[in-house]
This record gives sequence, structure tokens and C-alpha cells, in this order.
Amino acid sequence: MKNKKKIVVFASGSGSSFENICKKFSKVNFIEITKLYCNNNKAFVIERAKKQGIESFVFQNEDLANKKILMDLQNVNPDLIVLAGFLKKIPADIINKFNKRIINIHPSLLPKYGGNGMYGLKVHEKVIENKEKETGFTIHYVDKNYDEGDIIFQKKLTIKTKNPIELAKEVLKMEHKYYPEIILKCLNEDKS
Repeated sequence: MKNKKKIVVFASGSGSSFENICKKFSKVNFIEITKLYCNNNKAFVIERAKKQGIESFVFQNEDLANKKILMDLQNVNPDLIVLAGFLKKIPADIINKFNKRIINIHPSLLPKYGGNGMYGLKVHEKVIENKEKETGFTIHYVDKNYDEGDIIFQKKLTIKTKNPIELAKEVLKMEHKYYPEIILKCLNEDKS
């Protein structure tokens, strides 16, 4: 059998997307989620990783800039870096080293409602405030600018609520369905 494809996940919060990814790939014998990177030592995602038997690397935000994370990533050498609710910008040295091997999911149809400070409920509040008819999510490669990397996949949703919390739940349900599929697709693409 071929070597396993290695995934690492970066997350900052509760980790529902992380747990969903772990569950979806738990029975896929050629994929291994090798490590969780988290910049918030109080984040519930750390407990989820423990429960899944996945090593956590909890770091300070300055560790992104001082090359500590880059050095650790080089040792792990993942096939794919998956951002799942990670709220910090990935530094250029990591992006350059793992070009087209870092993906992010964003809860809007980019380029709308993307960029610095646009995440989570803030996105859904803006979407409703602007009376959009549809929303969705975007999976994209990470580049040096927030939410501007090449788009891999988008899924639309007709808005049927004026409640941003309800809208967030609907979008998250779709994200959980499609993110593992797109991760698998990215792992199977030849990056050479």
C-alpha cells in the first residue's frame, strides 16, 4: 500500500469542523490527520483532538512569525494543511514552503464578505444586513492576503432567514458536508 497522505489542521475555536473532518477520514486508511495546530490554549478543539487521539501543538501567535511553526511543519511535512476556523494570517514563509498545499474554508461566496475581520457570525450578520438573496461558502487556497487565494469550490444557499445565527448553522451544515470531499480531491491532485 502507498504511504498515507498526511493532513494537519489549524483551528482557533470549538473545533466542530475539525471533529467532522476527523470522523469523515477515520475509516479512510490512506489518510492520516497527524496534528492539530491551535493558537488558543482555551479552545475546545484541543479536547476534541485528545478524544480523537491526535497530537495538539498549542502555540502563541508570535510563534507564527518566529519560524517555530514553520520548523515544526517542515518536520511533519504534511501533504495538506487544512484551516478550519483558524483566525490568524498564515505567514508568507509557510505559504511559500507549502504553496498550493494550504486550504481554507470561508463562510461566504468570496470575494464578497471576505478579508481581515470577516469571519464567523460577523459574515452572516453582514450578509443579512445587506439583504443578500443567497450566500454560501468558499474553499480556497491560502495566499498572502486574507480570503483572496484561488477558489477551489463554492456552494450557494438561498437565504430563508433573517437570523444570522440560524444562517450560520445552515452554512456550517453545508461546510461539514463538502469540506471533507474537497480535502480528498486536493489530496488526490498531483502538485508537481
